[in-house]
This record gives sequence, C-alpha cells and structure tokens, in this order.
Amino acid sequence: MNATIKSIGIYHPEREITNSFFETYLETSDQWIRERTGIEKRYFSLENEYTSDLCVKAVEALQKNHKTDVQEVDFIIVATSTPDQILPSAASRVQAKLGIPHAGCIDISAACGGFVYGIILAKGLIAAQTHRKVLVIGAETLSKAIDLSDRNSCILFGDGAGAVIVEVSSENHIFNALTDTEGNLGKELFISHLSETVDGEPILADRKMHQNGRAVFKWAVSTLVKNIPILVAKNNWKLDDIDFLIPHSANIRILEAVCKKLELPMEKCVESIRNYGNTSAASIPIAWYNGLVSGKIKSHDQLLLIGFGGGLTCAGICLENNIVLEKVD
Repeated sequence: MNATIKSIGIYHPEREITNSFFETYLETSDQWIRERTGIEKRYFSLENEYTSDLCVKAVEALQKNHKTDVQEVDFIIVATSTPDQILPSAASRVQAKLGIPHAGCIDISAACGGFVYGIILAKGLIAAQTHRKVLVIGAETLSKAIDLSDRNSCILFGDGAGAVIVEVSSENHIFNALTDTEGNLGKELFISHLSETVDGEPILADRKMHQNGRAVFKWAVSTLVKNIPILVAKNNWKLDDIDFLIPHSANIRILEAVCKKLELPMEKCVESIRNYGNTSAASIPIAWYNGLVSGKIKSHDQLLLIGFGGGLTCAGICLENNIVLEKVD
C-alpha cells in the first residue's frame, strides 16, 4: 500500500544554552566550538522535563500546524536513546498523555538513525496492511546523559523532538530505503547502563555518554559517502535528482566533508546543528521542519533523509515532500 507524510511538528525546551555557558567552567570558547562543530546554541530540558514530555509537545505542535487530530493514529513509534526509563516505553507514555485509544506502541533504539528507522518501520506496517496511520517521533533529552566535564562531547548535544505521521495514501511518496550497521564499532559511541563491558572491554558504568569523536567522525564521513550513492541508485535517481539532503546533524564539518566528496552543493544540505546542537534522533525532523518554515523545502521536492550514529548504524530513505505547512506562529 502507498504511504505519505503530510504533517510535522517539532519542540525544543525553553532553556537556551549558548556556547558561553561552557566558557564559565571549561577551557573552551565560543569561537573554538563554532569553528569545530558549527554549533551556536542548543536547548537543555529542565530537571523534571523528560523525553516523553518533549514528544507530546512535538505532537501538539503537529496538530496545531495542520489542524489535525491524532486520535486515529493506530501505532506510535518513538526513536530515542534517552527514554524516561527502560520500562514502560516512552511511546506508551505518549499514548497515555495524548489519550490515543487502541494504538500499538514501541520504542526503537537506533541513536541518531532512529527517526529514519521509524519511518522505514512505519511504511512497513502500512505495506503489510496492519496499520493505516503511524505516529513517528524522534526525541532526546541528551543533556541528562552527557558528562558536562568532558569538553570534547558535552558541547555537542542538545534536547528536542520532532514528529510526523506516516499514513496510507492513494499515491506513494515514500520510496526505497537503506540500512547498514557496523556493530564492531559500537564501543566508539555508547551510553553505559547495566553492562560494565562493551565487547568484553571494561567501561565506565556511569549512565553517561562516551564517544571517540575522531573514530565516529571518520566512520560517519566514509559511511555517508558510501551509502548515499547506493540509496540514490536503489531509487533509480541520480545525485542531481536530490533537491535536498537532510542528514543527521552531528557536526557541520561532517556534513561539509560529505558534500565535498560527493560534489553536492552545501546549499542542498538542510541541517539543524547550528541552532539546536546534535539532537540525535530529533535532528532530521527539526531540520526538515525548519526547511519548510523558511520556504527552502517546497511541495514535491525530492528529499534524501539519512541518519547515522550509535551502533554504529546508518539508515536512509528517499521520499517526495508532501508536507505543506499552514500558517505557523
């Protein structure tokens, strides 16, 4: 069955964190952070504000943007690495808070690729004719998982959420996908929890994020340069057919390196890194939404979405933009 996405909403917490915040206690500077990452600011959740809260706010924004009701949603997927707790799922908390009846609920843990994985799974549910309207949310409260004393990683991350509805359509606007994982590199980016080892090697079981920035940077660039042409070919496109590339916004230098190697103009790359930081599973819907608000992304544009991160895993999908925003405050 055909599937499309016609609605979107995003949310970020009210607490704005500029680079000057880190200058107060770390040996760093606004210039150093901007030059190496492209980040100017990000948002941190409040102490009693959790991932499911951000999810609900993003869905409420979706309903406001499109004057739609989510009561007909029959499945909820939340992509996150920072759920409120391990059990129950963030998706079930969203279902309860929004009062959506009779909806199936799952969380998926695919880090920065999670939102794209969610779209792939949603399309599969629709193709199997088991569901007709699937709410897909990418959301993170990474500020609760970062080590604020780690200068190389704490400056990168922010909190936020983005939601879309994947639904049955008379015409198909969601095309072929690609998934790829190199689990042997999982030790390069992880949030420790119950286990005190990764691949048999001792780790800090402090429930904080740990990242080998150089290794992840190298893997991200090589993986995207390899997989974007493969995904384009799977859809019988050429690179020139992409109106806009919406990759996970991990670091502006990664995106610049990928575009340079693929000879794609940076103007075709839609990112959210500058004003939101690395929001992991939320970064792609946030970038997509802001591209729509600015008027850059238009109806029927050909988009390539690709996420990459912890796992280390990658997921990409090609689609035709079918979202038209009504007046947004």
